Amino acid sequence: MKKLLAVSLTIMILGTLGGCGKQDTQEPPKVEIDYGNSELYTQEDMDAAIQVIEAEFATWEGCELHSLAYGGDAACSDENIEWLNGLEMKEQTEPFTQCILFSSSFHSPVEQRDAWDADTEYEGWQWWLGRSDGGAWELVTCGYG
Repeated sequence: MKKLLAVSLTIMILGTLGGCGKQDTQEPPKVEIDYGNSELYTQEDMDAAIQVIEAEFATWEGCELHSLAYGGDAACSDENIEWLNGLEMKEQTEPFTQCILFSSSFHSPVEQRDAWDADTEYEGWQWWLGRSDGGAWELVTCGYG
């Protein structure tokens, strides 16, 4: 009987201590990606653009990105490429020959920060990127269009 009690207590103590020292391993929420259908861009092309968007978004303290959706091949028109080339870019070295549009939804911080309304879901936020002849994507502009 004493042995059973000792074993039971040992198991309880070990079970209690099992969670000690564990760090919070909760990953940030996954962003829902809608690649749509494209005859212009592969998923790899889109993923490269998404990485640029996510890198910029990571600088938005307290905001949580929920979704990104490809804006469709029609958005990649000569007119839009011309518009993007007309915007002043510090990093742009060559004129853009391709563009890509994503729209997003995200949630702003619970407390008021920067230009965001506190604790608000933003939907339809656009991300316009350009690149030259299959080079690296550059974020040109974002916002409501």
